[in-house]
Amino acid sequence: MTDAAAAQRRFGTGPLSRVAAVIYRLIVVELLLLAGVLPGLVPALLLARDPSNIALYAVCAVPVGPALSAALYAIARHCPDITDLNPAVDFWRGYRTNLGGVLRLWLPMLAGLAVVAVNLAYFDAAGVPTWWAVLLVLIAVAATVWGGTALVITSLFAFRARDVARLAAHFLTRTPSTSLGVLALAVVAAGITAYTSEAVLALAGSVLALLLLRTSRPMTSAIEEEFTQ
Repeated sequence: MTDAAAAQRRFGTGPLSRVAAVIYRLIVVELLLLAGVLPGLVPALLLARDPSNIALYAVCAVPVGPALSAALYAIARHCPDITDLNPAVDFWRGYRTNLGGVLRLWLPMLAGLAVVAVNLAYFDAAGVPTWWAVLLVLIAVAATVWGGTALVITSLFAFRARDVARLAAHFLTRTPSTSLGVLALAVVAAGITAYTSEAVLALAGSVLALLLLRTSRPMTSAIEEEFTQ
C-alpha cells in the first residue's frame, strides 16, 4: 500500500471526511486572513464613523486586498486529496506571489472609491445637480464589481496588472452572473459592516472568499479556456 493510500485509509474517504477537510481549510485560512488584515482592522475599529474619516478608512483597507487574494488562492488550491492539509503553505505562497500585482490594482480602486465616497458624503455642500450623485453611485458600483473580479483574476492567474484590468473590464458584461454575484457579495459585506462592525466582517472573510470563488467560476472557466491554453 502506498503512503497516499495509507493516509487516505487513515483519514477516511467518505463525504464526512471531505467536508471536514474543507472546513479545516476554511478555518486555517480564516485565521491567516485575520492576521493579514489586523494592521488595518485595529485602527478601523477605533475610528469614528464620520465622513471626515473616509480617507483613513481607505488606508485601513489597504491590507485587505493582499490578504483576501491569498485567501482566494489558498481556497482555490484545495484538491480532492483530503490528506493534503497544508492551507497555511498555500496562503503564504499566494500572499507572496500576488502581493505586487494585487496592490497595483487595489490601491487605485481604494483611492477612487474614497474620492467618490467623499463627494457623496458632502454632496449637499457641493451644490451640484442630483444626476451627478446618481452618476457617482454608478461609478462606485462599477468600480467595486471591477475590483472584485480583478482580485479573483490576479489571485488565480499570472497575468500582468494591465492585462488583469482589461480582462476584469471585459468580463463585467461577458459573464453577468459573475458581476451580479460580486455585487451581491459587496452589498452583503457592506451590510455586515454597517449593522455590526468590521470585526464581524473579518470573521466571515474565508466564507465570503469561498462564495466569491464560486460566483466567479463562469469567468475563471472562460479565462482558462481562452487565455491560458
